[in-house]
Amino acid sequence: MPFTIKPTKQAIEEGELIFYAVIVGVITGVGAVAFLVTTHFFSVNLLHNIAGFPLHEPRGEPVLFHHIERAFSPLKLILIITIGGLLSGLLVYTFAPEAEGHGTDAAIEAYHRKNGIIKPIVPIIKMIASAITLGSGGSGGREGPIAQIGAGFGSFFATKLGLTEKKRRILLASGMGAGVGAIFHAPMAGAIFASEVLYKEPEIEGEVFIYTIVASIVAYSVFSMFFGWHPLFYTKTFQFSNPIEFISYAILAIACGLFAIFYIKVFYGVRDKIFKKIPIKPHLKPAIGGLIVGLIGILVPDAISTGYGVLQEALDGTVTIKLLLLVAVLKVFSTAFTISSGGSAGVFGPSMVIGGSLGGAVGLILHHLSPNLVSQPAAFVIVGMVGFFTAAANTPFSTIVMVTEMTGNYHLIVPSIWTASISYIIAQKWTIYEKQEKNRKLSPAHKTEFSKDILEEIKIKNIISKDYSWVYQKTPIKEVYERLKNSDNDAILMFDVNENLKGIITMRVLKTFLGEDKELMNFLVAEDIANEKLITATKDENLNTLLHKMGFKDIALVPVVKEDNPEKVIGVVKRKDIIKTYNEATLKMNV
Repeated sequence: MPFTIKPTKQAIEEGELIFYAVIVGVITGVGAVAFLVTTHFFSVNLLHNIAGFPLHEPRGEPVLFHHIERAFSPLKLILIITIGGLLSGLLVYTFAPEAEGHGTDAAIEAYHRKNGIIKPIVPIIKMIASAITLGSGGSGGREGPIAQIGAGFGSFFATKLGLTEKKRRILLASGMGAGVGAIFHAPMAGAIFASEVLYKEPEIEGEVFIYTIVASIVAYSVFSMFFGWHPLFYTKTFQFSNPIEFISYAILAIACGLFAIFYIKVFYGVRDKIFKKIPIKPHLKPAIGGLIVGLIGILVPDAISTGYGVLQEALDGTVTIKLLLLVAVLKVFSTAFTISSGGSAGVFGPSMVIGGSLGGAVGLILHHLSPNLVSQPAAFVIVGMVGFFTAAANTPFSTIVMVTEMTGNYHLIVPSIWTASISYIIAQKWTIYEKQEKNRKLSPAHKTEFSKDILEEIKIKNIISKDYSWVYQKTPIKEVYERLKNSDNDAILMFDVNENLKGIITMRVLKTFLGEDKELMNFLVAEDIANEKLITATKDENLNTLLHKMGFKDIALVPVVKEDNPEKVIGVVKRKDIIKTYNEATLKMNV
């Protein structure tokens, strides 16, 4: 007889889900291609070919459209960015308000609080609005839009298949990771990002991780078939071989942590203290933001649009300290006025530019002070990118891998971990993603799961009470009534002459029964109205088991009996004690 292995039901379901993740990866990869092409179309034909704005891109970025030489026109730049903001605002707030802002937060919220549901129109509007925002010169990145686009595809696909809420959340996260992995040439980082960005604490969402890896690899492969398999940025081969440089990287980490706090406060301050208070329709507010961004772009062109060009120059060592500091500061404000006004773009890209510029400036300053402390100033650009976004987003794991894959430089892992750890600790209380949950225990998506865990940890013996009343089977109902009326308990146990448990009588049942005929009180005894179909517990059982026994029945008191003799009572468990104990355990968990 041939040896066969029959797959389990769980294995079949997991295999199906991996297959679905592959499909989500393909769809998201195609979406990433369309998004990049659309963004480039607008940026080349609006910013460069009309306004003459210089487009500086990293060397890994494809050239997709013909560039016409034009003299730079500040007025045209302002008009294009303002109109771009207006069009984006009208699109978003007319058809899909969920698509406003940086996108990743909306995907995070859908995962935690909306059962993984994203309206089908959202990814379509997000793609068009973000391409207009970025292509017209708005300061933002591609991560947020493509994360929401991929998440929307995953959610829509799962809904069409009629999958469970859990599986829909998994495919939502898979789409998010696939989009980020593809658009940034970073498949492993995309998978980790989608699993990590959900929480403020350094925690990976284990239930989605395998599927985000599959989807991200597939999406990256689809994307790279069109645009190549190389990293986004070209760098020299940097080395870390001098432990003394830990001092310099610690200084960089402190700068990244503090500057990330400044970035977050400006980002949400512009939204809450300026744009929320402007008494006009939200449709028009991105145009105001665009006007201000245009003015910033006239002063420092590298501080608007994607800004990746200045990172490439910093990595090549061809940019000044002054320009790097200007870009770091002004990019904070241009990003805030683009996105916090309601514009549609991501925050990862600007964070890379801010962090890389800050890192490059710190590296050059320390190098001039002491070449022994910093031997390769351009390496601080890469590590600055890691430290800054880790601090801003609470995503140390994915950021380290992301920057490594984006730059193709794998020799700065040690200083990157060192810098990310310090900057994360400094800025841990703040985050650019305000929809993040603190940890898995506090996520509404896992509420039932962790409630069950809490109940299983609480044993009956820990909440057992000796405070209970009992009567014999032949006790007159009149006496039972008086005993219950003068007791703090809503129920009384009934024993036989050998004090074996035979039933239970509740005040609610007693009043209902006697309400029909008060005279019955003179003729009945306890056993006439007692409930003899008892729910009991033993001291070593847990609350989860007990609650399953109780179901939805209105039970105020459960007898606790000996394991070897279910008629011998050793105490009771009261409903009020169950509620009190559960609330205390939940409160302790949330601290």
